[in-house]
Amino acid sequence: MLFTYKAVTPAGRRMQGQMDATNLIDLEMRLKRMELDFINGQPVTHGNLAWGATVPRRELINFCFHLEQLTRAGVPLLEGLTDLRASVDHPRFREVVASLIESIEGGHTLSQALAEHPRVFNGVFCSLIRAGENSGNLTKVLQSLTESLKWEDELASHTKKLIMYPMLAGVIILGVTLFLMIYLVPKMAVFIRSMGQELPLQTKILIAVSDFLVNYWYVLPILILTVFIGIRTLINVNPRARLRFDEFKLEVPLIGPILRKIILSRFAAVFAMLYTSGIAIIEAVRATEDVVGNRSVQAGLARATELISEGQNVTTAFQNAGLFPPLVIRMLRVGENTGALDTALLNVSYFYNRDVKESIEKAQAVIGPALTVVMGLLLLAVMMSVLGPIYDIITKIKT
Repeated sequence: MLFTYKAVTPAGRRMQGQMDATNLIDLEMRLKRMELDFINGQPVTHGNLAWGATVPRRELINFCFHLEQLTRAGVPLLEGLTDLRASVDHPRFREVVASLIESIEGGHTLSQALAEHPRVFNGVFCSLIRAGENSGNLTKVLQSLTESLKWEDELASHTKKLIMYPMLAGVIILGVTLFLMIYLVPKMAVFIRSMGQELPLQTKILIAVSDFLVNYWYVLPILILTVFIGIRTLINVNPRARLRFDEFKLEVPLIGPILRKIILSRFAAVFAMLYTSGIAIIEAVRATEDVVGNRSVQAGLARATELISEGQNVTTAFQNAGLFPPLVIRMLRVGENTGALDTALLNVSYFYNRDVKESIEKAQAVIGPALTVVMGLLLLAVMMSVLGPIYDIITKIKT
């Protein structure tokens, strides 16, 4: 059970946080081992559980890096985790590390202790640590995890750049449009109506939309919020809708191909780590299904797993599943024929990673002018609808 607590440090500073414990007595004993004096605590409700379990990726990077350095130096695991706990700044993650220490002191291995926190350490992470323990290459696995997490952090940064710029530009365009429709068009509409002539259809539509936004502006955010919640609920509840939505994301012009490359790059990197660590191919492919985060690609990986279990080699299975383009399939085939499939997978990851960076730069170079054109056309349409009738009157006066 997860508890919130308030405690006092040896220096007298009050602090609060969350920690897993059996009951309040167990919570007090755990805090005492962390050299904290317990004040009070209470169970966390189910609604706040996921929020309390969130740990930033940077904390996991520091965890793997420091643990790798300590194990490489020959420091015993428990001592290394104890030292690491003292250096962790994130309150929730400090409690997770303290829980790991207690589990290992109770006789669990590191991978078993990590598996007790699935919201922090996913199945791939635990599988790699378990493989490192079994093979005696824990230090090497921790190093690979550090590099992989750094790469994922960089990849997440690229993805945010790809998504945030169009979103920001879209908000600006929407703001400009609302300003025109709520402030400028009503003022011009009074003058246009006073001219007493028949208005063009586009001007009537523009004025009607403007009147609606001025009088019922609150309907727009409610409508947008309702549609958003409805779509989100449908995606979360209906697996078929989630599959169709994930397929749609991969088909969006300009952005979809880049997202596909990001997903396949992540898959290749994680699959290479699992394969290098000695995990069976079928288990490695199954483990990566949860990493890709896209139901459409997951379905392709599931098909590839079935084909491999039926006796096909990795290259043929991926080719028949339609996951990779011919160039990547050729790279995998060479790696599999030479016994260096892990190297080939890392090359595939590098190939996609470089391609993603170049594609994002090209997309940003295209999106900027494209959105500028959209804004210009929108302004032109509004101004033509407003100024068109005025221009007609001026021309009639001249004649």
